[in-house]
Amino acid sequence: MTDPVTAGTAEPGGDRLTGRAKLILFVLCAAQFMVALDFSVLNVALPVLGKDLGLGQSALQWAVTAFALPSGGFLLLFGRIADLYGRKRMFLGGLVLFGAASMLATLAWNPASFLTGRALQGLGAALIVPTGMSLLTTTFPEGPLRAKALGISGTLLSLGFTIGMVLGGVMTDTLGWRSTMGLLTAAALIVLVLAPGLLPESRTPERPRLDVPGAVTVTGGLLALIYSLSSAAERGFGGADVWGTLVAGVALLTAFVVVETKSPAPLVSLPMLGRRTVAWGNIGGLVTFSMMSTVIFVLTLYLQETLHLSSFRTGLVFGVQGVMSALAGTLAPKVIGRIGARSTLVGSLLGQGVFTAALLAVGAGSGALLATVAVSVASMFHLGAIISYGVTVTSGVPDEEQGLATGLVTTTQQVGLTIGIPLLGVLATTRGSLFDGVRTVLAVDAAIVIAAGVLIGLGLGLRGRAKDHA
Repeated sequence: MTDPVTAGTAEPGGDRLTGRAKLILFVLCAAQFMVALDFSVLNVALPVLGKDLGLGQSALQWAVTAFALPSGGFLLLFGRIADLYGRKRMFLGGLVLFGAASMLATLAWNPASFLTGRALQGLGAALIVPTGMSLLTTTFPEGPLRAKALGISGTLLSLGFTIGMVLGGVMTDTLGWRSTMGLLTAAALIVLVLAPGLLPESRTPERPRLDVPGAVTVTGGLLALIYSLSSAAERGFGGADVWGTLVAGVALLTAFVVVETKSPAPLVSLPMLGRRTVAWGNIGGLVTFSMMSTVIFVLTLYLQETLHLSSFRTGLVFGVQGVMSALAGTLAPKVIGRIGARSTLVGSLLGQGVFTAALLAVGAGSGALLATVAVSVASMFHLGAIISYGVTVTSGVPDEEQGLATGLVTTTQQVGLTIGIPLLGVLATTRGSLFDGVRTVLAVDAAIVIAAGVLIGLGLGLRGRAKDHA
């Protein structure tokens, strides 16, 4: 029997997309592009936004963290709810929430209203990302069509982050920082108008049970941990609430591991994590996402606060990075085909670490050109690590477990974006001057990435191999 979900996606006798399938792909990719844009469009506007709303320098990271925390913490739970109650329904609900939250952030009158909008945007993204990916994989059958659809989606995700940096600079200088949030409101509205009539409904026939204890413990643990680190960035580690929430976060995450061993339908499969490629591959993804997002955050502060570049010129710095990332996107698959995904992952992490360390040569009075070159080359290795870690994690996994493997890949991405900035933000704001703090963050960041590359190489057993076969 023809699957009603996938029927009509290809022209008869071939692997070309039909007109309707192209429209469906456009809608799903536009939604993913919008979420990627949200991660970056505000970055270069942070100093201007902070002055306008009264957010102190040490509190600016909350503009990023308030979005990233719920988008990562609720990702697995919302994906499972969508399996039960309909992916299209939850996708549309995510668009409504995201659009309304973007409007609130656009009209924000104080830090509390703005951060509330950002947190609700994160919740909307946690609905859009897993349901959009599920709708894509259930709409386009396995084979060339799905590969083509996933390739287009992945490219637009990467471009969304880069274009957001450039757009953020241009729009902040010409229209003000609020226009960046207004852009997201308009994007959500456009997708919401097109999606209902195009997207098919999709749900799993197995009706899996909700792992509510797992969702509560992992989300609560991440919330407590990020709150602790972000508070320490503002006030240091002297407060009782900082240590209290840090301990609570570790305890809840430990409880999450215990819960998952007993749950009949776990959010995260612990046996899956026992696979060497899955475990070390996800560690590589976690490191590259968390550390590169931190580099971009502190460089934004350095370029605008230390070198006094405008938002527009800062955006151009990261625009060059985007061009290099696009180049890396075309080269990485060829490198993987030649030396293997695991070797590419290790080499990319080492390259990212080396060129992050090169940023230590920037000075307090100059360094924009060096920053542009170093962060651009580092971003090439960063994208190489992103592509190769996904291949590493999913290689050798049986078809019936591919959903779990790809779910871990997406979760690692979101959690990495969540924890990097608050984790090292403590160092940026407690080391004297901003310039000294930025250099400290870059040094620690580079050391972590290089150490991770070495450990992952050992963990994957690459010693003495000219080529792996992941």
